[in-house]
Amino acid sequence: MSRRSKLPEYVTRIDSATEFSFSCHKGVSCFTECCRLLELALTPYDILRLRQGTKMHSARLLEEFVIIEQGPGEPFPRFYLTMVDDGRASCAFVTKSGCSIYGDRPAACRTYPLGRAAIRGENGTIEEHYVLMKESHCCGFDENRTQSISGYSRDQGLSDYNRFNDAIAPILQHDKIRQGFIPSREQSELYTLALYNIDTFREKIVSKEIDSPPLTSQNREQLHDDEQLLLFAVKWLYDKLYPAP
Repeated sequence: MSRRSKLPEYVTRIDSATEFSFSCHKGVSCFTECCRLLELALTPYDILRLRQGTKMHSARLLEEFVIIEQGPGEPFPRFYLTMVDDGRASCAFVTKSGCSIYGDRPAACRTYPLGRAAIRGENGTIEEHYVLMKESHCCGFDENRTQSISGYSRDQGLSDYNRFNDAIAPILQHDKIRQGFIPSREQSELYTLALYNIDTFREKIVSKEIDSPPLTSQNREQLHDDEQLLLFAVKWLYDKLYPAP
């Protein structure tokens, strides 16, 4: 999200001091409406949690529930949750009673009605920017519950999502990318493998089907923990994309 980009009328930039009224629950008349007619982008940590919520292998999850797109000139592919062809493009996991994988729902679902952008500074620090999306169909804004960015983020369990999403920033916002670098097809495939198909990545590392520095005892422990494995994959991919001179 660029600071200078023109935002839709229903979107306003807010800071940490801004409070807003919002609450979503089964009692609001628009319950689950935000789970339809949307493009839901997925981060690597979203996929990791969806695997846990569905008990599916990452390769099968990608095949059945994820659309992968990459336009000309885009450095990396983009990943979206597949919607059901029910005339309303509903999320595959929404039910009459709500989200069937609520505990492992993606960051975009947790963050709404906020939007978060993380900008990596020159010294590697992450600078957060937030917007409030006050869409006309959402009745949650009529609820008498005052929210703040920090409180709402805490209630929605966003700390882990933000932490892991920010860990990808050195790859997505590397100086080479900002200067127009486009990874090769092979590098793009490694991006998908390491960050989004983590079960297959684990298998290929263990079987030595793909190159990796000799595994330390700490690395071997990381392979058995999904979250630690994702951090291992981020570093492995970074070295593949941006090798030291």
